[in-house]
Amino acid sequence: MSAPQKITCPSCGFRNVAPLVGNRCVSCGAVVDDLTASGRQEGGEGAYHQSGFSVLWFGIAIGIMAVLTAAVVAGLPSVVPAFDFEGSAGMLVAIPVWFVGGLLVGLISPGRTFVEPVLAAFLVALPTAFLLHEGQTVKVLPAFMYVLLSALGLLFALIGTYLGERIQVGPPTPPTA
Repeated sequence: MSAPQKITCPSCGFRNVAPLVGNRCVSCGAVVDDLTASGRQEGGEGAYHQSGFSVLWFGIAIGIMAVLTAAVVAGLPSVVPAFDFEGSAGMLVAIPVWFVGGLLVGLISPGRTFVEPVLAAFLVALPTAFLLHEGQTVKVLPAFMYVLLSALGLLFALIGTYLGERIQVGPPTPPTA
């Protein structure tokens, strides 16, 4: 008896066991060509893996993250005094800003860049959390909460980057025989 054949989903990379029910991926539900019927091998494997670290895209990502964070957390309150993002409110505003920054980098980057925006968000989150913690006067949070909110911001930056890459790239095309 031979081992069951695996068919990799070109959309999510999940390794399905042939035969597929309705030519759909078990994990994401995307339509999957029966790669074994046409004699092709698994062509979608590794489609969404990052190939390497790009210093250029890290610089672009840190620029985008820093400008967006400075504009919303520091610049907006100076223009509109009603928006006073100090302490925890500043961190709760910074998290969606890092999500949008990750989304923008994912949309404009030519390749798979997941590490660069998250590292950029980390390097922007450090001074942001420190300044917001030091500047809090009314709603006082302990320092570990700023660490947790920064980690949540990094997660949202990663999610934004993934969504940006998915919007930009779309599902990979299966290789031709």
